[in-house]
Amino acid sequence: MSTDSLGSLDQIDRRILEELARDGRVSVAELSRRVNLSKTPCQARIKRLEQDGYILGYRAVIDPTRLGLPHVAFVEVRLSDTRKAALEAFNKAVRALPEVEQAHMIASSFDYLLKVRTKDIAAYREVLGEKLSALPHVAHTSTHVSMEAVKDDAD
Repeated sequence: MSTDSLGSLDQIDRRILEELARDGRVSVAELSRRVNLSKTPCQARIKRLEQDGYILGYRAVIDPTRLGLPHVAFVEVRLSDTRKAALEAFNKAVRALPEVEQAHMIASSFDYLLKVRTKDIAAYREVLGEKLSALPHVAHTSTHVSMEAVKDDAD
């Protein structure tokens, strides 16, 4: 959200968003209490915030370590071609890889930054060699292995 789009929100809207971001499973009754608003107007505001695109959805945050995927690597990817068709081909292919948790186009000396999650370094090496390097137009990759997550949105 840009600050321009936030300008149309009042203090109660912002508080509702903060509370839902902190606890998406909070009941409307409890949320109403927290933002000092009765239930019906609170429900109406939530619906408007959803319709206006401020609330994109609700989801469970799963612990990947408990699922056996503790290894995180950040991969810089440089493409051999950055014309529209090449970018679209890369984007489509990278979205299909379950090991890629996030993919960001970057304004830098490389084109994309990927967050890749695997069970260990050996599994990562296989993903790098067999999947990432085979993505359309990949010219070069550089890997940075995470030693510890200091701050994460799931926290």
